[in-house]
Amino acid sequence: MAILAKTTTKKTAKKSTTVNQTGVAFHVLLKPRITEKAYVEGAKGKYVFHVASTATKLSVKRAIKEVYGVDVVAVNIVNLPGKTKAFGRNQTPGKQKSVKKAYVTLSEGQSLELFKAGL
Repeated sequence: MAILAKTTTKKTAKKSTTVNQTGVAFHVLLKPRITEKAYVEGAKGKYVFHVASTATKLSVKRAIKEVYGVDVVAVNIVNLPGKTKAFGRNQTPGKQKSVKKAYVTLSEGQSLELFKAGL
């Protein structure tokens, strides 16, 4: 029966990032918004994220603190409705997805390493 017994081996892996997405934060923060405007805001201590359509300011603040371990001063949320466009060869009318963005302001002296890569 020793052949069928489970054997476990532990492998230690280095963590390359400081991101710890667990629980609710995984469902609130969808992805960072990487644009030229977002980089300009990042220099001022503001960062832009795509968030879930059900996200609130408080849930975004808690998720940022949980994932990145930084202090959040303010959160501003913007709902962008989907645009009506023509798609495909026959120019079939359709609608793009709506997007909810969160502008997160961090306290003085704190920053996110995620946005420093392009600067």
